[in-house]
Formats: sequence, structure tokens, C-alpha cells
Amino acid sequence: MAGKTRPMNQIKQLIRLHQDGYGIKTIARNLGISKNTVKAYLKKIKDGGLDTKVLLAQEDPVVETSFHAGNPAYKSDNFEYLRNKLPYYEKELKRIGVNKKLLWEEYTVDQPQGYGYSQFCFHLKQQLVARKGSMVLEHEPGDKLFIDFSGKKMHYIDRTTGELIACEIFVACLAFSDYVFAMAVRSQQTADFLYALDCCLQSFGGVPKALVPDNLKSAVIKADRYEPTINVCMDDFANHYGATNFPARALRPCDKSLVENQVKLIYTRVFARLRDNQFFDIHSLNQAIKECILKHNQTRMQQKPYSREERFLSAEKHLLHELPKERFEIKYYGELKVATNGHVYLSRDKHYYSVPYIHIGSKAKIIYTRNMLYIYVKGKQVAVHIRSYQPSGYSTEADHLSSQHLAYKQRSPEYYIGQAQKHSPEFHKLVQVIFEQNRYPEQLYKSCEGLMRLQRTFPQEEFIKACRFALEHRVYTYTFLQNVLKNGTADINEKETEKPLPEHGNIRGRDYYASGQTVLFDH
Repeated sequence: MAGKTRPMNQIKQLIRLHQDGYGIKTIARNLGISKNTVKAYLKKIKDGGLDTKVLLAQEDPVVETSFHAGNPAYKSDNFEYLRNKLPYYEKELKRIGVNKKLLWEEYTVDQPQGYGYSQFCFHLKQQLVARKGSMVLEHEPGDKLFIDFSGKKMHYIDRTTGELIACEIFVACLAFSDYVFAMAVRSQQTADFLYALDCCLQSFGGVPKALVPDNLKSAVIKADRYEPTINVCMDDFANHYGATNFPARALRPCDKSLVENQVKLIYTRVFARLRDNQFFDIHSLNQAIKECILKHNQTRMQQKPYSREERFLSAEKHLLHELPKERFEIKYYGELKVATNGHVYLSRDKHYYSVPYIHIGSKAKIIYTRNMLYIYVKGKQVAVHIRSYQPSGYSTEADHLSSQHLAYKQRSPEYYIGQAQKHSPEFHKLVQVIFEQNRYPEQLYKSCEGLMRLQRTFPQEEFIKACRFALEHRVYTYTFLQNVLKNGTADINEKETEKPLPEHGNIRGRDYYASGQTVLFDH
């Protein structure tokens, strides 16, 4: 019975022929087996006291156990000892530095006649696998998206230096259809990771119910079997797209076996096919990856009559949630104090952003994206700015300044000319002449500020006279006008009358010259 096991339906034919009275030689010839095999099975029936009626009524697997009970090694004392020690060996293998070789050496001390190293490892592996086992997971369409990075990297060449730039390969697949997306990004950092994930959802044209990332830092800050700590940006991403974060358990590749298998396939269907190609930027590299992934998704799957793309388009795509109108932007958070100048300082950009002056000294929470910055004080949004990357620059809203600061901020020739025009034509003319001078603008602004103070201090009529006096004498300084007003110089000038010329015979007067007469004098 040590030879090849015969099919049990053939053994049942052997039993029936023997019951019908056929000899061993005839049975062997009819069934195409040797005479010794016929003798061996008949002997087994006789020695084992097996009931042929029962054997013929049983199913083939049950009949087989009557003739082939299995390997007797599993019934030996050596095996029983090893099986009883399995919990201990399983625990010890998790300790630092403990391996199967060390455990086998300890085993041989207790069991000198026990298994050799290869048999020890074989039985240990068989029993550990049997104790754990595995299960087949059933996935609903549109339910989960598995996310990971490949272990190996791809490269492109920097045109200027000739340096090879390594790129991480982002891989994601839908659990139900096994539909795949892959692209190259510069790193596994949060910004690159979420950009790739965003491109993935845009490519699918919809959002699954749950995102299942591996425990990389871009998605999971602290891995935990039951309650992992999710990266804030990853939570923001999921909330934006209306999905749920559901990270795989740490050190449990079986939780994301689909994407792990896709990584292996991508090594063959992307890495290998592009191994001899040269790329000079990440965009051309991603275009080549996209073409390879398209062929991969359109290839018929083994033992299935459809491709991943056919499965996705027919049974899953229409069940994905609709994409939002706006694409996701990463949000960064911070808490800053509003300085005395009414601005908060974002050290990341080395830039200042204004806050309404009433919040000076308060703690402000900020949320900023790639393009915008939002400022909150006591739970209320008090300012919104377009993000600026100008170092040491200021982004200031006029509405955020106090009236005093706003007036100072709005200083310009037009401002002062307009204010003077409201007062009088003389003051308006004086200010216009002041700005026609070739002097530094800040000096002119200060002069105008002084004149504004004078027009508020002195009566309007006196100030108008003083302006007229300054224009006549072409002196336009603040100090001159101040002295004119204090000394009343304009009034004194108006009171002075013209003195009449003295009478004299040689003075002809206005009438003489009007008559056109000519007089010759004798010498």
C-alpha cells in the first residue's frame, strides 16, 4: 500500500467485481491496475474487518480514510511533544534574538531522539499556520480604497546636473474591482501624499466610502490596533471628500493584501517595462506610468472573464460618491499673538498679515492653505488674506487700521489737495504749489500736516489772508505761514496805503503822457 493511491471510485469497482466472483487477474485486467494492488486492497479489507456494504455506501473521501489513515508520524510521541510545546515556541519566537535554530537546539537537549532541524521547522510551521489560518474578505462595490507606497523607487534625470532624482510610487486600488491607480511623487510627505490621493480620486471620478491607508506618517501619526491617531490633514482630506479614514492595523499586511499584491504586479508591469527608459522630468515619468497602468487595468484577470477596468466601469464607478466642485487644499494650523502694529507674523513665509486693531494683544488662531490665510479670534473669523510669499512684507487691509493710522497710511498729494479744496480756493492753490516743488515727498507731507493744524487753530479769514500773503511773496513753508498768522503780518500789509508823490514842476503827470505832447528842454 506504499505505492500510488488509487481513486476510490476504482476501489469500489474492485470490491464489486470481487463480490461478483471475478478473480484477481481478471479484476486487475479490467481496472488497469496490477495484481499486487488488487491483492493489497483485498487484504486490507479482510485484515481490517471492513464491511464492503458500508464502504460502497460511503462517499469517496470517507472510504479513503478506511484504507489510508494518514502519515503515522503525526501520531508519534515526538509529534505529541512538539504539539504540546507550540504555545511556548510561538511566544519565544517574538522575543529579540530568538529564532528556530535556537529553539531546535534547546529541543534536542530535551528530546535527543527527536526530529532533525528540517523536520522540526516543517512541523512547527505547519502547526503555526494551522493555528492562525486566514479568511476570504468580501468587499462591497464603492466601499474601500486601499492605499500604499511601493518599497522600490523610480527615477528621472535632472537635465542641468545629470543627477538621478528618486521618486516614491503611490499605489491605490479599489477593493471590489481591484482597479488600480499609480503615480510618482517626490516624497512620502503629507503634501505629496495627499496630492497623489487627490489625483487618484479625480482619476476614478468619484469617492469610496472609506480610505484605508497604510500606517505611514503622512496619514497616521500614531499607529494603534484599535484607535490610531490620524494626521489632521488626512482628516481634513476625508471630510472634504465625504469619506471615512479607516487605517489598516499595524504589522497586518493581510488587512491590505489587495494593494500589497498590486505593488508586486506593478513591479512587473510598470517597473520592468520602463527599466530601460530615460525620463527628464516627473511629468514624463508619470505619463509613462499612466500608460502602463491603463494596460494593466485592461488586461483580463486570471481565472476571471473580465478585466479590472470592465469590472470597475460596470459594477462600481456609479456607486462612488460624487466629487466636490473644489479640489482639496492642505490646511495648516497655528496660534499667534496680534502684535502692537496690528499684524500677526507667519514665520513660515516671514510675512505679516493685518488684524482689526481692536484685537491687538489677543491670541489669534490661523488656518492657512497654499493660497489663502484665515484669522480667527475667540471663535470668529476676523480677517482673510491672500497668502503672500514675500519675505518681510506686509499684507494690510485698510479696514483693519484705526482712524489715525488709516489717515497716515492714506497720505498722498491728492489727499492733501482734496482736503485743502474743501477749506478755500487760497488754501487749495497753496497746497498745489507746495507739491509742485522738487522736494522729498515725506517733507511735503509734514508741511501739509502743519498747515492743516494751522487752519484748525486760527480763524478761517485770517488763515485765508495768510495763504494769499504766502502766495504773493512765494514763500510756501509752514514756518513762514505760522509767523504770518502769529504776527498778523497779512493784516498790517493790507492797512498800508500808497503815499502820494510830492508836487513838482518837472512832474508832468498822467494827463500829459496821455495827450501825446512832446517838450524839448534847453540845455
